Amino acid sequence: MKTATAPLPPLRSVKVLDQLRERIRYLHYSLRTEQAYVHWVRAFIRFHGVRHPATLGSSEV
Repeated sequence: MKTATAPLPPLRSVKVLDQLRERIRYLHYSLRTEQAYVHWVRAFIRFHGVRHPATLGSSEV
């Protein structure tokens, strides 16, 4: 059984980490969850040479 969900609102920010924070807050995740996600996304970006995630391909993921 599929349930209909409302579409997510458009993101207001251009920066990746701000978009992540905005989406996490929209979904009402806890502050500690937000901090953990931001930490791991930062580490992922640094590991791949500070490239924008949109430029990363399937081999990096």
